[in-house]
Amino acid sequence: MRTRSGFLLIALGGAAFLAMGNAAPAKADATDEIRAAQESIAHGAETRNLDLIMSNYLHSDKLFVFDVYPPTYYLGWDAFRKDWSDFLDGIKGPITYQMQDMVIDTDGKMGYVHVIEHIAGVDHKDKPIEINMRITELYGKINGKWQIEHEHASVPVDIKTGKADILSRKDLAPISAN
Repeated sequence: MRTRSGFLLIALGGAAFLAMGNAAPAKADATDEIRAAQESIAHGAETRNLDLIMSNYLHSDKLFVFDVYPPTYYLGWDAFRKDWSDFLDGIKGPITYQMQDMVIDTDGKMGYVHVIEHIAGVDHKDKPIEINMRITELYGKINGKWQIEHEHASVPVDIKTGKADILSRKDLAPISAN
């Protein structure tokens, strides 16, 4: 009985050790896959490829998005697809879609991203459009693919004036707890 228990303990310990050894590469792979999804969204926006953009979002009524544009939130893939379609249709000519200060973390099952997205173009009245948005996204690994399940887009608001700071002035340094 002791021999079996000892063997079982050694086998479980070895399996745990091997699993820990694979954790770092798995996390790196997951981070790379999430980064690729983010880049896919940017490329989709710049090329006006709505299907490419939406391939990175959970195709479900459970997709939940707070966008900077009304309404207060979008519930479901179809509603958010229409939001993206309206955005792309509202800009004529080239779209600039750049990501800055991206941070990605994951445990292999869930992941998150926070990033500043700089978007620019010209509307149909030839008026320049430019905005820096703060984006936070929660990813889940669903059927082997990382997909956005929740997204929150925002811009800072000047409390004194009540106006949105859509260019998120770079001259203001972030505040750190350290």
